[in-house]
Amino acid sequence: MMTDRLANGKKVLQEVDGAAAVNVMESLKDIAPDIGKYILEFAFSDIYSRSGLDLKQREMITITSLLTQGDTAGQLKVHINGSLNVGLTKTEIVETFIHCIPYVGFPKVLNAITVAKQVFKERA
Repeated sequence: MMTDRLANGKKVLQEVDGAAAVNVMESLKDIAPDIGKYILEFAFSDIYSRSGLDLKQREMITITSLLTQGDTAGQLKVHINGSLNVGLTKTEIVETFIHCIPYVGFPKVLNAITVAKQVFKERA
């Protein structure tokens, strides 16, 4: 069961984050390898693999959650890339952020837009 969760988590993370997935796992290997395992088994195998939402919906929720927390630019960058990888458009990402203005305010939305602008430029 545990190896199935790990393998499934790797598969889903690869689908969402592509090459970035390898970088994240490598960056944790020497200091906190268990966190990488938790990300794969729990977040991507147990949560991302549930039925009821597709990967586009899950990534939209993820970028919204990261925006609302603030101070998550690194993770936001990864998941904006992931959002594009699973089919969200630049317009859908920006509109998701704009929709949050009444609930979290301009500063957090502007910070997220800044990260999105950087990701869009890097991917152009």
